[in-house]
Amino acid sequence: MQSPLFAYTEVQDQSYYSLQNSYLLRVRLDGNTGPDCLARKGAMVAYQGMIEFDGEYQSPYQRRTRGHTGEGLDLMRCSGQGTVYLANLAQQIHVLDVDHEGLTVDSAYVLALDSGLHWEVIAVDSQFGLSGTGQYNLNISGSGKVALMTSGKPLMMPVTPDKYVSCDADAVVAWSTGLRVQMQAQTSSSSVFRRRGTTGEGWELNFVGQGYVLVQPSELMPPQNMQLGGLRGQYGMGPQGARGQNPGNIWSNR
Repeated sequence: MQSPLFAYTEVQDQSYYSLQNSYLLRVRLDGNTGPDCLARKGAMVAYQGMIEFDGEYQSPYQRRTRGHTGEGLDLMRCSGQGTVYLANLAQQIHVLDVDHEGLTVDSAYVLALDSGLHWEVIAVDSQFGLSGTGQYNLNISGSGKVALMTSGKPLMMPVTPDKYVSCDADAVVAWSTGLRVQMQAQTSSSSVFRRRGTTGEGWELNFVGQGYVLVQPSELMPPQNMQLGGLRGQYGMGPQGARGQNPGNIWSNR
């Protein structure tokens, strides 16, 4: 049998995480020496070897967290010896090494991560009491690898003390945890409840400090259209507001 399809064969690589192409991730597991892989549920497209898949346990506290914030990880644990191939809706995949700098990311963009990493849900801009606009995110820390997904090829933007970056809140994927973040709508107070005048723009995130911001060439639905706790919850006044259920605005997987 002959076909151009045979050009798309497995890429041999000894790395723990390796991209087979822009849309397919290969994870090499060795239960004796390496960590397990926590992958997005349903992301497995193929595997080789003796691999076990189990639903990752969520404590009642984690389930309450997700109910309050809409943020969290719905994961399966991949363990054993062999290789697992992961993908999700043909989105582009990118592998990052998380170290002392840490990573803050929207859970919707997480494809997989090392089981040894620690994550917690945080309120990005809790000092302003805003909620329901996507400002609850995951803070991932420790040492290990994370595979993120984007719609199209992203842009990695450096942030320095003398050069801050402002991004559309709907296009931001992730950023260095050490950056200072503020969420704002560049409108007058009377027009904060609608998109920015007639420009179609809405909430933006401002990043200050030293680090990086990852932006994708695609936007989610406008945050004003998200149904999280109604209008009161959307603007931080309901039980899902930044000061509603958890004054510290931090939830953890530990």
